[in-house]
Amino acid sequence: MVLFAHGSGSSRLSPRNRHVARVLNEAALATLLVDLLTPEEEAIDARKAHLRFDIGLLAERLVAATDWLTAHPDTRDLRVGYFGASTGAAAALVAAAARSGAVGAVVSRGGRPDLAGRVLALVRAPTLLIVGGRDLQVLELNREAFAQLTCDKRLEIVPGATHLFEEPGALHEVARLAANWFVEHLA
Repeated sequence: MVLFAHGSGSSRLSPRNRHVARVLNEAALATLLVDLLTPEEEAIDARKAHLRFDIGLLAERLVAATDWLTAHPDTRDLRVGYFGASTGAAAALVAAAARSGAVGAVVSRGGRPDLAGRVLALVRAPTLLIVGGRDLQVLELNREAFAQLTCDKRLEIVPGATHLFEEPGALHEVARLAANWFVEHLA
């Protein structure tokens, strides 16, 4: 089961994350796309853009969803993975550290793992960071976060891709890399 952690004003309706979820489903992986902010919080965040950077709040919501999955009879026997985008990547890493016994893998797409801070060293789940080759600032932040991770880890750079992976084939490459990582680590 791969739980999606959206960030930076995105939602469960994000076409990019829905595309990745479809590819994961084709690889026989279940997916769950949930909104980590309530509609009221999303409305506030649309004006002030601060809740999307509240990594503690987002991680807390992700932990609650994980706890629900691991307690629900239909899903409790499934290994859990996190797919985090943008600030959702930091929330996924913080939640993975908090639920190390339940989370078997993390993938970050164009994420901000640096926002997880000191928690990076506590992550035990195998972690894949995927960054666009032309997303220079985020690439540098990912390299710094990668150096702090002590788990099984890999940094993949999609050549020619920018932050949103809008270039032809770039998002599909993200989905392929993510599917391979989850199949390898959640099987």
